Amino acid sequence: MATMPLLADDQMSPEARAVIDDIRATRKTDFINNFWRALANDPALLKRTWESLKAVMGPGQLDPKVKELIYIAVSVAQSCEYCIHSHTAAARAKGVSDQELMELFAVIGMAAETNRLVTAMQVPVDEIFKVG
Repeated sequence: MATMPLLADDQMSPEARAVIDDIRATRKTDFINNFWRALANDPALLKRTWESLKAVMGPGQLDPKVKELIYIAVSVAQSCEYCIHSHTAAARAKGVSDQELMELFAVIGMAAETNRLVTAMQVPVDEIFKVG
């Protein structure tokens, strides 16, 4: 159960509704997911989060598929079930295949394992790997 109400369009302030309308226009869909409906309880937070997400996930040097895969990896690391599901759906919509997802999950699992081993053994960083 959500800790904040998931606001319907007619329950939102005009400020929140303007952001929701921008999400619809930008994504070219009428669907607004629960994350945005929860954030609509705080229009300033909703706007700031949407503007940041548009900037970070928008066009840049990284391919949109790569950005979604990174988002999934971080969501797994942070144990965010919601983000794992929503960004897996977004990755699939951008053309990510089941095989690519399985390879990503293998990399996530390997990184988690080696990170824990290095942390447990307190292995010092090799000088050649240090930047600056």
